[in-house]
Amino acid sequence: MVLVTCGSIAEGRKIARAVVGKRLAACVNLETAPVESYYNWKGKLETAREYLLLMKTTTGRLRGLEREVRKLHSYEVAEFLVLKIAAGAEEYLRWIGEVTTQGK
Repeated sequence: MVLVTCGSIAEGRKIARAVVGKRLAACVNLETAPVESYYNWKGKLETAREYLLLMKTTTGRLRGLEREVRKLHSYEVAEFLVLKIAAGAEEYLRWIGEVTTQGK
């Protein structure tokens, strides 16, 4: 599972379509309600309204997924956090693997 935030729904949709289309992720959920983010940037406390993408992929596709997200993302430093999945429905996890390996 990969977490990515972006500054607009349009940007989130563009990234989601690209990474699913290239089979770098099997599925991307775009949270259309904004999250309120607080962070330090260049020595200053900042706040922003952002949109969260939840990307389901495999370990083997992470490098390509990160490259594609960085290429399409508008931020100077894009969030790209990988969370290891401890368990899940066997059929769903198998589907993720199948989808992301087709067309490689």
